[in-house]
Amino acid sequence: MTLASRVRHWLPLLPLLGLLGATYWLNQQVRPESARPDSGKNHVPDAIMENFSAVKMNEQGAPHFIMNAKKMLHYADDDSTVLEVPRITTLSAGRPAIHTVAKRGIVSGKGDEVFLHEDVEVLREASAEQSELTLQTEYLHVIPDLDLAKTDRAVTLVDAHNTIHATGLIMDNKARTLKLLSNVRSVHVPIKK
Repeated sequence: MTLASRVRHWLPLLPLLGLLGATYWLNQQVRPESARPDSGKNHVPDAIMENFSAVKMNEQGAPHFIMNAKKMLHYADDDSTVLEVPRITTLSAGRPAIHTVAKRGIVSGKGDEVFLHEDVEVLREASAEQSELTLQTEYLHVIPDLDLAKTDRAVTLVDAHNTIHATGLIMDNKARTLKLLSNVRSVHVPIKK
């Protein structure tokens, strides 16, 4: 078989091969782009606010819980909110205000829990019955709706006459109780007469 007869033999297939190539090319042009990674799955903030402040009111319409921060970053992938230098003030009628500050905080997706980290300091203002109280720890879990704060880490509490060191704490502002969980050590300075 000569070259000319081979070409004549395959010549009827050339338009078919051309049509097949054009169909493949056209299919590539109309195919949707490959799926891009969903930006919601990356832990990238979708909202950023500076000098953020929020107030939650009680049933009587008075401020109950005030939270502000140097910066707030919201993440859509887990619906969490990260706070830089959060400051929280809890107000209750007839009770001293409680002020809490930390270097970093995380608010749960539902907004009903706040997790404070690094250099957490709590100050309960003085009242007629109690002296000012300060609390220091590295982590504090705050549940504003329950007026509850707790930690499983080392804590130091200082008031006018006591310095207390412990591991773990549950502070119930509604019941006005402070429960130390373990390794409690206290130094008491008596009132001078």
